[in-house]
Amino acid sequence: MAFVLGVTGSIACGKSVLCRHLANFHGARHVDADRHVHTMYEPGKPGFDRIVARFGDDVVGADGYIDRKALGDIVFGKPDLLAALRTAIGDIEGEFMRLLREMKQDSAPIAVFEAVRLFEGPYMEVCDAGWLVAAEDERAIDRLMARNGFTREEAEQRMASATPWRERAPRADLVLHNNGSVADFQAAIDAAVDQALMTRR
Repeated sequence: MAFVLGVTGSIACGKSVLCRHLANFHGARHVDADRHVHTMYEPGKPGFDRIVARFGDDVVGADGYIDRKALGDIVFGKPDLLAALRTAIGDIEGEFMRLLREMKQDSAPIAVFEAVRLFEGPYMEVCDAGWLVAAEDERAIDRLMARNGFTREEAEQRMASATPWRERAPRADLVLHNNGSVADFQAAIDAAVDQALMTRR
């Protein structure tokens, strides 16, 4: 059975760096919850029809798939519309719990479940540990501006829409800080993996 590791964190904190490192250097299976959700509203799925019914034909791209950018522009910063989107997609929580139980049986030594809302659902009932990746706001803003081409104002708006990591930290088994170099962060990941596997609950 795999060691199921839940990973979460705010935007531009380094979640992807951590998950890639675990996959490349620790043989981990990586599941990105956001990407998995996308499969729940592909054309032909009930989620697709519900989203179009709720948000209109303009959210369908030229390729026939949901245009996630157009949809994101509609729901960003609007909790009521975001909740409506989650409802339209379907039973996300149930699907994630099914997926986590499947991951538990994986032959990989570690199975990583990367989810923005890791602590907001029942997922820690299945995860062996939950890690929170954290970066100071200025570091995250700089990364957003460099990586996404955002203006400072746009980057600050994205940061403001997320729950600060300090508020989520008490629910994490480990907070991994990513404010230095990639090499420093990777070294911290390696040490954390060794410790987690030694003290597996």
